Amino acid sequence: MKDPANPVCRTISALLQRIGDKWSLLVVQTLGDGSRRFNQLRREIPSISQRMLTLTLRNLERDGLVNRTVTPSIPPRVDYELTELGHSLQKPICGLVTWAMDHSDAIHAAQASYDAELDRREAA
Repeated sequence: MKDPANPVCRTISALLQRIGDKWSLLVVQTLGDGSRRFNQLRREIPSISQRMLTLTLRNLERDGLVNRTVTPSIPPRVDYELTELGHSLQKPICGLVTWAMDHSDAIHAAQASYDAELDRREAA
């Protein structure tokens, strides 16, 4: 295993932490269907707060996954869309979602078994 102090490991770890969080995954998945305005994203991801959506979009823009386009109008129009790099993340995200759906029953069964065994040990 590589040394976690290695700069490459730190970079990869930070990137995976960012793109692997649930809000980034949901935003990238939602923008996969095309550009959205901020409030459209909020409506399509109702459990995200305004602050968290703002932070997530900024981080995704900083990482080169999302473009932010301001159209001068009254009020100004701001659209968010995936970059080419962001679109390339769609396939792995869909694969992860499919894997989670395909294995959710097995994971729940393993969790129940583990919890039951832990309860049995604690009772003994």
